[in-house]
Amino acid sequence: MTKNQGLTYADAGVDIDAGNELVERIKPAAKSTKRPGVMDGLGGFGAMFDLKAAGFKDPVLVSATDGVGTKLRIAIDTGHLDTVGIDLVAMCVNDLICQGAVPLFFLDYFATGKLDIDSATMVINGIAEGCRQANTALVGGETAEMPGMYEGDDFDLAGFSVGAMERGTMLPRDVADGDVLIGLPSTGVHSNGYSLVRKIVEKSGLSWNDDCPFGEGALSKHLLEPTKIYIRPAVAALETGKLKALAHITGGGLTENLPRALPDGLGAEIDLNSWTRLPIFEWLIAQAGLEQSEALKTFNCGIGMIAICAANDLDEITTALASEGIAPVTMGRVIAGSSVSYTGAL
Repeated sequence: MTKNQGLTYADAGVDIDAGNELVERIKPAAKSTKRPGVMDGLGGFGAMFDLKAAGFKDPVLVSATDGVGTKLRIAIDTGHLDTVGIDLVAMCVNDLICQGAVPLFFLDYFATGKLDIDSATMVINGIAEGCRQANTALVGGETAEMPGMYEGDDFDLAGFSVGAMERGTMLPRDVADGDVLIGLPSTGVHSNGYSLVRKIVEKSGLSWNDDCPFGEGALSKHLLEPTKIYIRPAVAALETGKLKALAHITGGGLTENLPRALPDGLGAEIDLNSWTRLPIFEWLIAQAGLEQSEALKTFNCGIGMIAICAANDLDEITTALASEGIAPVTMGRVIAGSSVSYTGAL
């Protein structure tokens, strides 16, 4: 009689060899993100970072974690996976800089039912590109193959970033009545509101690969435009010593996120006619018949981050932001109160 052959991890649907091959494939991408302070490469049980080598004397660490949300559904359905990694980095590092912390390193979590090495490589190469844009080191992560948890080509993606600032330089600081709001334009919908976006597209009768009704190419191309990473212009503004606050316009839109950068007793007035909205927002709002108030608390509506400074420092801050390829717009002011009010109309 012959004995039954023993089961292996591969029989259960987990391919350790595929995971090892993925690590080897992404090592060059991770290496390309190295910055001062990184102490080792991929493969260890943890990643080490030397804050002194990064130039800090009395640092405070700041951390942030986030995901890409249901924008992933569009990427998976269309197979266009090369930019969602940029979104992932952006969602974390853009939050860090609002505290005044410069992002230092990043780790990702990629979970799937069955690892497709080519697809995972595309995603992680996108993460590396986001890290290069943010001058942030990709120091590690986790690839989890979990059969039975995800169907077909589905996967989930999350990220974690750590930044640092010198003690006493935290944002926001000294925001006052009469300060100026400076808008940093978005590149599109970024990574928030996609459950509504998907509903709007379904209602329109279009599919992801149909011709875009408001621009060239496929609709998916515009919906997958990656989130703008604002680190370099924000750091340039920080280095002036005149920047008072930053607000990342994510879930909750302009209405919910700007107050997070304002102290108690202060609100803001925004002129909606001070910038030109991208066609994608005009189309989404019209297709859904969105009320202005609903649009402003769902989408960034064309402004991905807001900087705040004293009126006397407006020219200096605007010049610093523009030096890194941003076209800032003066969009309003800080006022006494407790909410955001609007003039003009979408």
